[in-house]
Amino acid sequence: MVQAKKHLGQHFLRDHQIAREIVQALDLDENDVLEIGPGTGILSDHLLKREGHRVFLMDVDHESIEYLRQKYASNTSRIIEADFLKTDLTFLSDQFKIIGNLPYNISSQIFFRVIELKDQVSEIVCMLQKEVAERLASPPGSKAYGILSVLLQAYYTIDYLFTVGPEVFQPPPKVHSGVIRLVRNDTTHLECDEKLFKTVVKQGFQNRRKTLRNALKPLNLPIEITRMELLDRRAETLSVEDFVGLTKLIEKWSN
Repeated sequence: MVQAKKHLGQHFLRDHQIAREIVQALDLDENDVLEIGPGTGILSDHLLKREGHRVFLMDVDHESIEYLRQKYASNTSRIIEADFLKTDLTFLSDQFKIIGNLPYNISSQIFFRVIELKDQVSEIVCMLQKEVAERLASPPGSKAYGILSVLLQAYYTIDYLFTVGPEVFQPPPKVHSGVIRLVRNDTTHLECDEKLFKTVVKQGFQNRRKTLRNALKPLNLPIEITRMELLDRRAETLSVEDFVGLTKLIEKWSN
């Protein structure tokens, strides 16, 4: 069997009922499915049983890839040794879905890449550290609400599905895990400069205890903006729409 590697953040799920529930939460259609970090293939087992779509398995762990190529000998062309963060994904259909038990140590990086691919990634069902899963699904006003919450919720509807205890993994992680589902919403583009939007969101949360007036000082905002009551608030209280509105105001007064 494949040995879990600490530096890759590997914790292999052993419970087939949980694996089945994760796969069933993904709305499978004719679009391709990319599984990130399949490990020993427990999710893959259930994915490959369902027909009507192509399944690609991607892992950076050579040992896992060799194991999966033996296990699924008829699907070796779709078992890819590569890093999702760095790989050209043009081999996938124009719209594709993602599933996976994501490595805890790079889950945030994976979602920043998803934002770049938002026009191609229509749905995601994944398991990751419970605190991170809760953060992504958190609404404004929550202490867990943060940069990725805003950036992802701008383009996806996010639901926290269920919690998974450490005892069903080998080796058991020191934390609980959470399963979430992200479904692409109807927003094709934001009604503001999207690059500036990301800058405003990231800077707003740099020191979340500060008011936006203080947190956004490095952006050298026009005085017309700094006088607004909106900047008396903290970033965690603003919805996606609030951040879009603030970005539009900054655009207006900066031109």
